[in-house]
Amino acid sequence: MLESLWAPITLGGTSLPHRLVMAPMTRDRSTPEGVPTDLNAEYYAQRASKALIITEGTQPSADGQGYLLTPGIYNDDQIAGWRKVTDAVHEAGSRVFIQLMHVGRISHPDNTPHRRQPVAPSAIRPAGVMFTASGPQEMPEPRALSTQEVTETIQDFRRAAAAAVAAGADGVEIHGANGYLIHQFLSGNANQRTDRYGGSIEARIRFAVEVVAAVADEIGSERTGIRISPGNPYNDIVESDTHELYPALVEALRPMDLAYLHLMHVGDETLLDRLRAEWPGTLILNRPGADIPTRAKDVDNGTADLVSVGALALANPDLVERLRVGAELNTPDPATFYGGGAVGYTDYPTHTG
Repeated sequence: MLESLWAPITLGGTSLPHRLVMAPMTRDRSTPEGVPTDLNAEYYAQRASKALIITEGTQPSADGQGYLLTPGIYNDDQIAGWRKVTDAVHEAGSRVFIQLMHVGRISHPDNTPHRRQPVAPSAIRPAGVMFTASGPQEMPEPRALSTQEVTETIQDFRRAAAAAVAAGADGVEIHGANGYLIHQFLSGNANQRTDRYGGSIEARIRFAVEVVAAVADEIGSERTGIRISPGNPYNDIVESDTHELYPALVEALRPMDLAYLHLMHVGDETLLDRLRAEWPGTLILNRPGADIPTRAKDVDNGTADLVSVGALALANPDLVERLRVGAELNTPDPATFYGGGAVGYTDYPTHTG
């Protein structure tokens, strides 16, 4: 029933033994300075039977941080911390892409090292609260990036990609989903700019395309992936033109010959089919909440080349082994998803049958 998951595949020139990928998941367990720890290395190494590990979102700059205890990849200490992770994953036999995540307006000054106002495409405050050390607080109105600052932010992504490779990563995934900075530029309700980065679809996709181009130029297209989530309303995003915008984005990215497109699917099967048809390269599909047979069917019918798994990978470090032998799966504990220590992080039991 799951045979299609176990077929090998080549990703960006690298041979992978099967089609199961660990999806990026924020866990809030780095140091306050954004440095990955030995515990982080243990966590990822435990899950290295996945063909590819995509790490939690990692800020490319101090401005890119939104949550407490998330890792960065823009200074020497962070590079050294990530080297522990990549060495552990490689020793355990897998490959690892570090996800570059600039949160944009989904932030609070109390959670950043410089305590400055968040930045965004436009000065539009998102609905919702941010958890801080002093408790939940409303997210403030962000400061709109100037045109020059937009180009500087693109260079932050470039430098972070180089730092990720210096830390031993096999590549990077650019986070263009879930209501963070790149998604904010794509979305009309968060982006009301009047310069070359706002207004038309061509203008709104420009930031995403230029970030990807800069990263691919720096580390190679075979080491560069991007994640998108068309129609995802998370973090106060409203999209009314997904059927025009995302095909335009895919068309602009297609000539770059990227390692992969990672698509988080939120229910529009017509759009999924169109993007699959228009993307000739490797497509990783994430269906939140879907069971494993459903994901295997996506590979079997060609909708996806690989599938990414989030909470099930979090709760089952040996998910691949369990699926191969038909063992029962651990149930994820949401109370331990964010923050804390080993409990709910590295202490999920493995299958011993």
